[in-house]
Amino acid sequence: MTKKASTLTLAKTYDKVAADKPVLTVIFIHGIADDSSRWVRPIERLREEHKLDAVRFVTFDLLGSGKSLTDDENLNYDFKDQLEALDNSIEALDIDTPIVLVGHSMGCLISARYASQHKNKIRELILISPPVYTKKDFESPKFEPSMDGFKALMVVKNPIYKDQKAFNNELMQIVSNRTNYDILEKLVEPTTIIYGAADKIIAGYNIPGLLKANSNILAFKTPGAHGIGHEKCDKLVATLKRIVNETL
Repeated sequence: MTKKASTLTLAKTYDKVAADKPVLTVIFIHGIADDSSRWVRPIERLREEHKLDAVRFVTFDLLGSGKSLTDDENLNYDFKDQLEALDNSIEALDIDTPIVLVGHSMGCLISARYASQHKNKIRELILISPPVYTKKDFESPKFEPSMDGFKALMVVKNPIYKDQKAFNNELMQIVSNRTNYDILEKLVEPTTIIYGAADKIIAGYNIPGLLKANSNILAFKTPGAHGIGHEKCDKLVATLKRIVNETL
């Protein structure tokens, strides 16, 4: 894979549907310092629901992650690159059903921006633990130290992130992009946010204001922090069941 806008694609790591003919396609987008394996357990949980047998589940590794990680020494992937690669990869799926994007963490930001750039292509968004930093957060003297603290935590978990260009560029160019909140505020697609009450990463205190600003968004607060635990999976199941019922 080379960094040419016309050829960027994502590695597809999962693509299955239990029924003969799908009625809905759900594409999962993982977050920073992660890969598509994040979705293994949630998809196992979804597969237990027979009402979701006619749902096609697809996972990708984002550029610079998992099976999409190359030896390209630049790894300077930004929003534009990730969105082009996602669009090329979705087109290659030959989808003839409504599409739902499910993002986690940074994957929410990519999903939301993709939907905003491809009107009428995405049926609905499900955003799990989305960072919702406002301009006020970015201007706070506490913001940069908090990002440094997040990076330090990731480095403790895996020292590779200290100097990995993909991780550092994603943190600065995508997670810390100052237009992210504006994109969320202007979404026209029905959007469900699922977030943890104990999540200290996403600035969840901004979610009530986001709900007031955009009537297309609803939110569910669950126990837990930033990961995708049982409670978030339950809300994900319920949301997808509702979408399937509305699709049939």
